Formats: sequence, C-alpha cells, structure tokens
Amino acid sequence: MSHILPPDAPVRRMAVPPLLPVSQAIGIARLLCILGIVYVHGWTGLSGEAMAAQVGSAQDVLRWTMMELVGRGAVPLLSIVSGWLVARSLARRGASGLIAAKARTVLLPMLLWNGLAMLLVVGAGWLGVPDMPSLGGPAWLADNLLNLTRGGDINVQTAFLRDLFLCMLAAPILVRQRAGGLWLLIGATAVWTIAGWQLYLLLRPSILLFFVAGILASRHGMAERLGTLRPWRAALPFFAILPLKIWLSIRSEANPGFHPELLNGVDLLMRASAALLAWRMAMAIARHRAAPSLLGLERYGFLLFCSHLLFTWLVAPAIGALTGPMGSPGWPLYFLVQPLLALGFAMLLASGIEAISPRAASLLSGGRLGAAQTASPAALPLAQAHWKL
Repeated sequence: MSHILPPDAPVRRMAVPPLLPVSQAIGIARLLCILGIVYVHGWTGLSGEAMAAQVGSAQDVLRWTMMELVGRGAVPLLSIVSGWLVARSLARRGASGLIAAKARTVLLPMLLWNGLAMLLVVGAGWLGVPDMPSLGGPAWLADNLLNLTRGGDINVQTAFLRDLFLCMLAAPILVRQRAGGLWLLIGATAVWTIAGWQLYLLLRPSILLFFVAGILASRHGMAERLGTLRPWRAALPFFAILPLKIWLSIRSEANPGFHPELLNGVDLLMRASAALLAWRMAMAIARHRAAPSLLGLERYGFLLFCSHLLFTWLVAPAIGALTGPMGSPGWPLYFLVQPLLALGFAMLLASGIEAISPRAASLLSGGRLGAAQTASPAALPLAQAHWKL
C-alpha cells in the first residue's frame, strides 16, 4: 500500500554526480597544447650541424624533455578534441554549412598566415636581417602557401590546419559510420603512419587517426570517463613507454636507419599516451580556481598557434642576442619561458589587429577575435564553443 508523505517530510535523494567541466577542460587543453607546441619550434640560435654537436648535452636533454613531456601530446589531443566537437556539432545541427564554415575558419586563416609569414620573414631577409629564408621557385611557393606536399619552411605548423581541414571535409561521412568501420579506419591509418608512406593526401596521417578517435570518444562518453582517471593511471602509459622511446631515440641518433617502423610505432603510442595525460591534467585544472584566468587567455590560442613562428623568426633572435644561443648559460631559462613570451607577442599582435580592423582580427583568428566576440567560448554553450581550428 502506498503512502502519501506530508509536504514537510524529509525525502531521500539519490546522489547526483557533479557535472564534469568538459567544455572548460577543452579550452584549457587547447591553450596548454599550443603552448607546448611552442617548445617544439623554440629558438635555439643554432644551425643543423651545431645542433647535432649538442646531442647528449644537458641543454639538449632539457629541450628534448620539454618537447616530449609538454609538446608530444599537443597535436594528437588537438585532433581528438576537433573530432569530438565535430561529432557533437553534427549531431545537433547536421552537415549543412559545415564545409563553408571550415573553409572560412580553418583553410582561409592558414592561407592568410602563410602569406603573411612569407611577406614578413622573406622581407626581413631582403632588408638585411641574417638567417632568413629567401624566396624560392613555384614548388617552394606552393608548399609554403598551401602546404601542398610538405610543411612550409617558414610556417611549418600550419600543415596541421591543412590536414585538419581535409578531416573536416570527411567528417559528415565519418560520423555516420558504425564503430567497426571507424576502428578499421584507425587501424589502416596506424599502418600508414607506422610504415611512413608519403601519399600526400595527408601530410601527417596520424591526425586522421586521432580525429576519428575523437569521434568515437564522443559517442562513448570517453572524455568524461578518462577525465576521472586517477592521476597515476593517466600517467602510467606515458612513463611506461618513455624509457623505450629514449632508448630508440639514442639508437636512431647513432644509426639513422635503425628500425624506422619500430620508432614510428613507439612514437605513435607515445603521442597517444601523452594526449591522455594532457587531457587528465586539463580536467584537473578545469576544477581549479585558476581555470577562469586560463580560459580568458584561450581566446588567443588560435592566434598563438598561427603566429608563434613569426615570434621565433623575427623576435626571438633579438632576445637571444642577450641570452646567447643553445649552449650558453642564459639559454635554458629563455627556452623555458618562450611559450609565455610567444603568448604575449600573440596578445599584442591581436590587440593591434583588432584596433586596426576587427574584421581582419576575426579572419586571422578563425573567428575567435574581433568586434563580434564579447565572451570566451569556454563560457558559451558547448554547441557554440567549437574551436574554429
């Protein structure tokens, strides 16, 4: 027999788990990833031969460590996040307008930044600034503007945008595939990556692999589940693979032909485990009181990604003249703070562009800056928070 409780009777409520700050973690992860990418392209002031002479030195170990610990998971996690967000976006609003939107917010900024980088960096060389690349022939122009067959010599990082745009073109088809088909594509792309085939469809096929992984993660709620892993569990795969990666790197330095497929396979595992660790860190930071400040900086993330090599080419050497190149006593500290200096450069650049033309700021930032942007995307509903990268 049922009983009607009086209005003031205590009611037992089921515990409701707290909403995980996934959208905030995405914004923080993007910012951290791009700051980590700056380490990969950090200024050393050395030529290739001089860099080879530094192999094994304390400063070389520092550089390698920061690239592996901070930069290694950057592109994989950015690819996973893009796949995750595209799957959510297509589930809500369908494929209409997706291609045009991505052409405006991914492909067009790539072309504009590549053209701007060639103009400024090659122009600096014409004005007498040393160690600047000179203008090449048609093939050089095609690669440096379009990333046609390789990453450019000036803005090498924008090759990621080229491959990501192609993944976006395939996204309406990919999100409709069964899980088995997506896993088969991941396996085929892993073979492509490990074998080192250059098919020119994608310059870095691992981007497609992680993009598809992001679609699967969206379907199965993996962002939330992996974000609650115990920290030691999230770190274990990375630090388990790290000794093998170090050993293979040492062997490949001594013998460049040493089992390239094995090196590629371990590198792929390393990138996946680094992406997991970076995601767990981003989820932890999203719960911290510092999260709002970091999310306020996230709006400059795309501009930092696109402009940090301009900082490396045009600004970093002037600071390096004071600290000295890699091998000098002052270089390690300079290397460690380069991501923050590049972020400051991007923020100043953004302020200047916005003051001159909000429209240009919107185009160059993939829609993240400009007069229409009045709030951090991390504060918007998830459907609107899709990073334009």
